[in-house]
Amino acid sequence: MGLSMTEQAARHVRETLAKRGKGQGIRIGVKTSGCSGLSYVLEFVDTPNPEDTAFAFGDVKLFVDPKSLVYLDGTELDFTREGLNQGFRFNNPNVKNTCGCGESFTT
Repeated sequence: MGLSMTEQAARHVRETLAKRGKGQGIRIGVKTSGCSGLSYVLEFVDTPNPEDTAFAFGDVKLFVDPKSLVYLDGTELDFTREGLNQGFRFNNPNVKNTCGCGESFTT
């Protein structure tokens, strides 16, 4: 099982953690939400949970809880800028369907 991160995403996480002044990385997970069933959750990690799986990309770490890992296996985390909009993009090969607004998905 694994995840990957583009250099753009790693740079954004690195810069955000530097501005924040602390943190070991970010946790990516899923929660039940939206009209399709699941949505992504991101949060800063100051102290990893013992059950987290860590993925290192240079000096940037992604942490994933065991429940979420089955839904996120193979996912690439990217950071994109399109016009005035910017944000993380999840390129998840497990997604079978998304809702109309793009906020939730099913696997």
